[in-house]
Order: sequence, then structure tokens, then C-alpha cells
Amino acid sequence: MKRSTNRILTTHAGRLDPPRELTELRRALQRRESTDHEALAARAKQAVADIVREQKAIGLDQISDGEVTKYSSFDYYSRRMSGLSVRALQPNEPPGMFERTGERIEFAEFYGTMPLNVTRERMSVSGPLSFIGADLVKSDIDNMKSAQQGPNVEDEDVFMCVLAPGWLEHWMYNEYYKTDEEYLFAIADAVAPEYKAITDAGYILQLDDPGLPDTYDMIVPTPSIPDYRKFAELRVEALNHALRGLPEDQIRYHICWGSWHGPHTHDLPLKHVVDIMLRVTAGAYSVEAANPRHEHEWKVWRDTKLPDGKILVPGVVSHASNVVEHPELVADRIVQYANLVGRENVIASTDCGMGGRVHPQIGWAKLKALVEGAQIASKQLW
Repeated sequence: MKRSTNRILTTHAGRLDPPRELTELRRALQRRESTDHEALAARAKQAVADIVREQKAIGLDQISDGEVTKYSSFDYYSRRMSGLSVRALQPNEPPGMFERTGERIEFAEFYGTMPLNVTRERMSVSGPLSFIGADLVKSDIDNMKSAQQGPNVEDEDVFMCVLAPGWLEHWMYNEYYKTDEEYLFAIADAVAPEYKAITDAGYILQLDDPGLPDTYDMIVPTPSIPDYRKFAELRVEALNHALRGLPEDQIRYHICWGSWHGPHTHDLPLKHVVDIMLRVTAGAYSVEAANPRHEHEWKVWRDTKLPDGKILVPGVVSHASNVVEHPELVADRIVQYANLVGRENVIASTDCGMGGRVHPQIGWAKLKALVEGAQIASKQLW
């Protein structure tokens, strides 16, 4: 993984908006209104090429495929893992743990105006999990390899996103394994081949794990901090199990507190899990830092030492607002982190993926402000 040796490098957290046609295809598959996966695959190659070209035109250094083929539903995961099924919801049962949280209880009137999920089904683990998605992962990698040819992008400047076991469990309800530990390590074994395929391709593997801090508010009643830390530690153990043997310098670990536009008053402070985050065997750590609920947490790095050789990837523009950050503000945020952990140890990023969180035009404007802010910060730091 490249470092900021003579200027601040830039990246983002993964998801970008594809063409509207592709978005509609994904929505139809997610809602199980369509089973035409071939249409999505046929359109994806050009969409990835377009998104790669746009990222390079803006000036981003580490880029992704925009996650254009990814969506959260049974139809997506069941093509990559065996052992999954769907069943009807039981009375008062939510489709996933993210629909019953302390925040949703406190702000019930607000959340009543924006229902999170309309499905009346639940995705369940009903048999042994195993990886069956080799051809699909190869297709994603092939699309990226093809897209790199135009702007001549090096493999080490590309990252691809996959969910960590602790976040995957939010979408899959365990009805087969006897214990949480057995279940989590089964997920880890099922996703490990996809992790390896990405690093074998020469790419950076980004592990998306909002669940590390975010699950805290999904456990009702709220657990004690010591109990939650044990909960989080088990999930990091499972993730490291999936990463065994992979090169750390091709791995970055991303956490955030969820991408919904809500109050976030129940978010777990970073200070309670930052040491657990740093146990993940990754070369870089991507942390939400521009959101007004978490911007103050730069102070955590006054007391927490970034391990030698590691990279911090702070979000310096937010996905939670339509306001496009001024490049000077972006530069101030970057310089603040550079002064804390060392300029060579910082890569500037977004809080989370822009796709589906703000209007595409605003998302690209925010990425442009990110690049311009990094240029200003670089002049100050070198």
C-alpha cells in the first residue's frame, strides 16, 4: 500500500453511484422483483469503466469499482454462500437487528417517518455456510482489470470492498449454528476465499465493518461497555481468522457508525473500541471523522498510538450532509491528523461511501473538495 511520502494521498470509502439504469436493476433484485442477474452483469463492465475514469479525472489516488454490483439481499448473498434461505417474519420480528435499536426507540416519532425496511422476510442461515461465489468474484475483478486499461491505473492503487464477518451477521439470522463463536467463524471461513482472491489480484482489500462500533446500539437493552468490548473482541478474532496468511499491507479496515441520516445520539464513542480496532491484522484503518457526531474524536489519537508501520485513513468529508465541505476545512482536518500521527501515516478519505447517501452530483463535488483540500494540506506539510 502506498504511503503519503511527499504529499497527502486521497481515497474514499468505496460505494459510488452507478448510472440510474444500473441502480434500478439493483433495486429490483434487492426487492426480489427481478431475478435477471445477467442484465446487471452485462451493464456492470461499462459502469465500472466509467466510474474508474471519473475517479482518476478528479485526481483520487486509491480508487474502487464503486461497488456497482453490490446490494444487500438474499439474492446477492445466496449466490456467494451456501446455507442461506429466506422465511416469513414472525409477529413483531424485525428483518434485521438494525431495525430495533435504542435510538429508534427514543426517536420513534422521527423514525416513523422514514421506515428502514419494507421487506416481510428474513434471511436465515439454515445450513452449513460455504463459499460458492468464485465466478462472481472473478467477474468483479475482471471488470476492474479491464477498467484500469484506459487511465492506466496500477493494481496497488485499487481497493475492493467486502463485508467483515461481524457486519455480515446483521443481514443473516443464525438458525443453524449452536453458538455465536461457531457462527462467526463459519462466516469467516465462508468469506476468506473472496478476501484472498482480491489480494491475489494485487488489489487492496477493504474490510467494511460498521458493526464494530455500531452494533452497540442494536443490542437492547444497552450492554455495559465491558460486556460490549467482549462482544466486539470475538468478532475481531473471527475476522483475523479469515485474514490469516494474507499480506497486511494490502488490507485496510473500515469502520463507521452507519450511513443513515439520523441523530446518532446513541453512537458508541470511538475511545471504547479503538484499541480493539487496531488488533485487526490490517495495514490501514479507515475511521469516520468528519460527521459532526464524531469530528471531535481526533482527540482519541492524542492518547492512542498508531502502531508503527500502520496508516490512518480519516474521513475528512462526510456522507451525512448535502453541504460540500470547503477545501480549506478539508485541509485543516488533514493537517490536524498529520500532526497527531505523522504526515506519512495519513491518507485522506470520506467518512463512508457516497453512493446512495447524497445526490451523485453532490457526492462527486465532495470528492473534488477532498482532492483540493489534500493539495492545500500537502503544501502546508511539505
